[in-house]
Amino acid sequence: MIDGVSRRTVVVPLNVPSWCPPGVEPRAWRYALAEDVVDLLATLAELTPAIAVVPADRAVAEAVSWPGTRVYELPALTSDLIFAAAGSDGYEQAALIAPDAPDLPGMLVGKLLRPLSSRPVSVAPALTGGLLGLAARLPVPDWLPPLDLDAGIEDVRKAAPEPGLVGAGTGWHRLTGPDGFARLDPGLEGWAATRALLS
Repeated sequence: MIDGVSRRTVVVPLNVPSWCPPGVEPRAWRYALAEDVVDLLATLAELTPAIAVVPADRAVAEAVSWPGTRVYELPALTSDLIFAAAGSDGYEQAALIAPDAPDLPGMLVGKLLRPLSSRPVSVAPALTGGLLGLAARLPVPDWLPPLDLDAGIEDVRKAAPEPGLVGAGTGWHRLTGPDGFARLDPGLEGWAATRALLS
């Protein structure tokens, strides 16, 4: 434990969504997605949730965060900057989770982090393209390039000196287009803000 908190943090980089459903106000869409992902992370045991934003988006973080949530204000939302910020807070492991996966089951965050017990980096694919999550032991290995979650798993694996250095988590969809929208399961718990907006 570090000052009473977990040695692991999960950070949501609150970048602007790449897609918005027709007829939905883009700002409301962004806030709903962010609120649902942040709410999910706040319920996970043995993990400390955090948010990363660029300075212009500080208000977005304040609107969706829980009291006491760590907010990293950074010049860009790339993995190197976010992992370095988490490392400076004393965390031993950190994961980035996409802000546009509002119905993500919490157990998949654990599956993303689990490979870090034996490997320095772990990735989870987004079934609709890009990464659902990227996790690393801190400090990150020198071979891991700065990435955002629109990168692909192959971008991470090609950078590794050996394929076995990159663990794999379970994939899930992101709402980056109509394909992800069609995958939403009304039977899943959570994602209340996104659900309310779409209803």
